[in-house]
Amino acid sequence: MFEDTIAAISTAIGESGIALIRMSGSRSEEILQAAFSPHSPTQAIQKKESHRLLLGWIIDANGVKLDEVLVSLMRAPHSYTGETVAEINCHGGYQATTACLNRCLELGARLALPGEFTQRAFLNGRLDITQAEALMEIIHAKSQKGLSIAVEQLHGRLRIKLEEIEDLFTQLQGMILASMDFPDDVGDLDESEARTIIHRIQQEFDRLVRISDQTDIYRNGVQLVICGKPNVGKSSLLNYLLNQEKAIVTNIPGTTRDVIEDFIHIQGIPVKIMDTAGIRETDETVEKIGVQKTFDAISQADVRIFLVDAESGITEEDRQIAQILQGKPNVLLFVNKMDTSHPQITESDLYGPFAEFQHLFGSVRSGIGIEALESAIVQFVQQEQLMQDDLEIITNVRQKQLLKKCCAQIREIENLLNDASLDCLAVEVDTALLYLGQLSGRDLAEETLDRIFRDFCIGK
Repeated sequence: MFEDTIAAISTAIGESGIALIRMSGSRSEEILQAAFSPHSPTQAIQKKESHRLLLGWIIDANGVKLDEVLVSLMRAPHSYTGETVAEINCHGGYQATTACLNRCLELGARLALPGEFTQRAFLNGRLDITQAEALMEIIHAKSQKGLSIAVEQLHGRLRIKLEEIEDLFTQLQGMILASMDFPDDVGDLDESEARTIIHRIQQEFDRLVRISDQTDIYRNGVQLVICGKPNVGKSSLLNYLLNQEKAIVTNIPGTTRDVIEDFIHIQGIPVKIMDTAGIRETDETVEKIGVQKTFDAISQADVRIFLVDAESGITEEDRQIAQILQGKPNVLLFVNKMDTSHPQITESDLYGPFAEFQHLFGSVRSGIGIEALESAIVQFVQQEQLMQDDLEIITNVRQKQLLKKCCAQIREIENLLNDASLDCLAVEVDTALLYLGQLSGRDLAEETLDRIFRDFCIGK
């Protein structure tokens, strides 16, 4: 399909033990032969079978050795791209790596565009678009669970599910066309059977949308904000969860002036955790800015931990903060400093503005209740329990948008089933199949494909 041969460095530039240069295209073997001098004449490229490592040197046009390398050749069609692929394992570091790459370019390869190797794999039928996008998920995975989900996606779990849905659409379209073209033999469309198929399709789409909303937490993580009045232990909680002294902790109110944030993993979920300035009335300019940033963080967060202090008891400041948080989802009230000799907060104090919040008692200082706190956070973000098989399907923003179009389209088909002509129904089913083809990548426009693959790194 492609006349040119592409080359790129597939590992990060910098000092390292090895670096990998990859070529793909019809001239890969020819270029590798010209650039490579084996340690032994019996190890020449043309004499070796595919998928074997050879030791030797990359040489320049005058035969001067540029670097000692291991090379491999994967002849078409048994390669990542479906074309003949050559790989050069050279020493890491800028000079050695660029020298080997430049030699390949001198011999006729051109520098690959971002994602061009994977794009060729897709266009040559080695991957579908959902598998290609899964590679991006693997590269950018923020957690072990996110990685394992992306690896399953690479095996084609979403593609298999889309093929099952397409079979149902094809069955429905066949019934419609048969009633249109052979009314005397087939009769009118069996609306009961058609509706049964439509409901099955709806269930599958609804399930995929539900799964995609839930698995987003493993792809992108969640935002968690710690809020409360000054000196309730917000920075101490941040430090405890991070297991490091990220935030300054003092007894002086207003120590935290800005939003301090970092990433942690709680039971496999990536969490962006934010410590905020204590909420209180103040005339100090910098602290007022910090309090405003706290309000912004509270509004944007997925989960909110509201700390109160068992040592001081419920105060008017606590009640005011509770009013601010009322009506917001996923608020967890944590009564801190319960290891004090005379706690001033009991269950009976948590009424009025505090009544709607789930609450826990504990102590950041001694670690009491922190494990229960983490479990409560996970329950907030996993409000719908998913089966293990569900978690093996993950969708990105492009796929989610098309899923929603498919959902809307199948609802339109159901609405038209009783009143619309068969011609109209057939057109609507064709539209649904078009969206489904765009979702799987079969019917994607060229500019959409280019946009998808340019988000890949060069060399992938």
